[in-house]
Amino acid sequence: MGTYEVTWNLDSIFQGGSESVELKDYVIKTERLMDDLEASIRQFTPPKNTDQTEDLRKIVEVMQVVTKQLSEFGAFVSCLSAQNVHDKKASMWQSKRSEMGARLGNALTEMDQVFVQVDDDVWKSLINQAPFKEISFVLNERRSLAKDKLEVGKESLINDLGVDGYHAWGQMYDALVAKLSIELNGEKLSVGQASNQLDHPDRSVRKEAFDKLQETWGEASDLFTETLNHLSGFRLQTYKHRRWENVLKEPLDYNRMSEKTLDAMWETITEYKKHYVPYLKKKAERLGLEQLSFYDVEAPLGEADQKMSFQEGAEFIIQQFRKFSPKMADFAEMAFEKRWIEAEDRPGKQPGGFCTSFPDSGETRIFMTYSGSPSSVATLAHELGHAYHQHVMNELPELNQGYAMNVAETASTFAEMIVADAAVKEAVTEAERLVLLEDKVQRSVAFFMNIHARFLFETRFYDERKQGVVSTERLNELMTEAQQEAYVQTLDEYDPTFWASKLHFHITDVPFYNFPYTFGYLFSMGIYAKALEVGPAFEDRYISLLQDTGKMTVEELAKKHLDVDLEKKDFWVHALELCLSDLESFMDLV
Repeated sequence: MGTYEVTWNLDSIFQGGSESVELKDYVIKTERLMDDLEASIRQFTPPKNTDQTEDLRKIVEVMQVVTKQLSEFGAFVSCLSAQNVHDKKASMWQSKRSEMGARLGNALTEMDQVFVQVDDDVWKSLINQAPFKEISFVLNERRSLAKDKLEVGKESLINDLGVDGYHAWGQMYDALVAKLSIELNGEKLSVGQASNQLDHPDRSVRKEAFDKLQETWGEASDLFTETLNHLSGFRLQTYKHRRWENVLKEPLDYNRMSEKTLDAMWETITEYKKHYVPYLKKKAERLGLEQLSFYDVEAPLGEADQKMSFQEGAEFIIQQFRKFSPKMADFAEMAFEKRWIEAEDRPGKQPGGFCTSFPDSGETRIFMTYSGSPSSVATLAHELGHAYHQHVMNELPELNQGYAMNVAETASTFAEMIVADAAVKEAVTEAERLVLLEDKVQRSVAFFMNIHARFLFETRFYDERKQGVVSTERLNELMTEAQQEAYVQTLDEYDPTFWASKLHFHITDVPFYNFPYTFGYLFSMGIYAKALEVGPAFEDRYISLLQDTGKMTVEELAKKHLDVDLEKKDFWVHALELCLSDLESFMDLV
């Protein structure tokens, strides 16, 4: 096992970064394919019987190639922007990606309307034939969703106007964040670097970082009020014209999930939160405080010597993956060796972390800022779980690789759980075990309280946004109220500007970029319990589950692979009881 570098290699995708000639040629090639796709769709007429399918077969084939290449281009640009927020050429490429995305969206909208025009009986016969049978779930889904939208000309207009009237607001948010910096201890840090100090063992460091971040986000909050109000306004106007009354329709459709499932999950979590109140009080006591503040919730209980170097963290993850799944361990080792991971702590990077896939190259890339804490090791494992999910999907048709965020978070959280659980079991001292157990409990608090606060805020924000623009002061109030409710009034200080600092509220791909995390966490609990029950034989079953994520609803997925009903509370109660076992172990230890 060699030494792993903390910076990634993007040259294996396109050499030369944002100035890449290879990238330019690739984009030109993709645009030509887009021309062919648009022309084919315009000339296409709905088949009257199942013998007239050759033109449709060609359209679906080219559409999958264009989708794959556009994803490749988009992923590369995302990586460029993340590694250097000052890369102006990358911002230009981002705009180009948005334009091409709108073009593809228009083409697919036209194609979907063609699907709608096909007679129901002809359609049913058609999708049971090769080559459509294998991708029938997605084709049926596209046809069904198209029936809920406007006629093709209006939908195309929405896509076109969205480039500068919708997605541009998300890009503006990124540009504004890139200009922010914070001075801590005489050092100029990006907001991402400063945020890493919020889990520092020294409370004075945490408080200083929190106060400086509040000041910085507060000073810029009027600008972020503009970006958030305008992108949400565009969404609401789109929903209004489509006659969509429920703002959850889009995220639920995107996540292939019913509202009954979402309600069952949040209702069960709300009932179980009372079990975490004594933990938060005990943590305050251990930290020598009367009551926790928002910046204390993720504070470590151990000393700084609990840190792992990037090399140590990588080796530990590979070792623990191997006990569960040799295939997943081999993949993780390859990702480290091929430098698919950007983890360096340096200025100029975006805050946060992500995993993105390059479907044309069959590669993935992971972006994060590694600090060496147990939480940082868990994040690295989490992103590797995402990467492995895509890895096992690479052999499938492009249309069947489109799995939603909630099941994507299932794979990542499952990988994170393997590592976290192993770390607790292998702890040498009681003090070390306490730190690692508490890190696991912290994650439950994050999913049940922090994420819930985001969901409550966004739900209430959209209700008020329907009546008009929401002011900065009101956004702060909504955020504070949501956090107070989600944390069961247990904290003495909250984070009113969280709505400005959290990128997820400003992402334009899909709204409500929150509840899928909690779903993934609890769903992965059920998978993990099944894996422990079945043993090594579960590896192939797990791969099969992941490969089904692009062609099933989550309710169908759960029924097939776990034999459970997600619309009933029983599953969620069982998953939460598994979480409570860690909580009880921690409380016993302290």
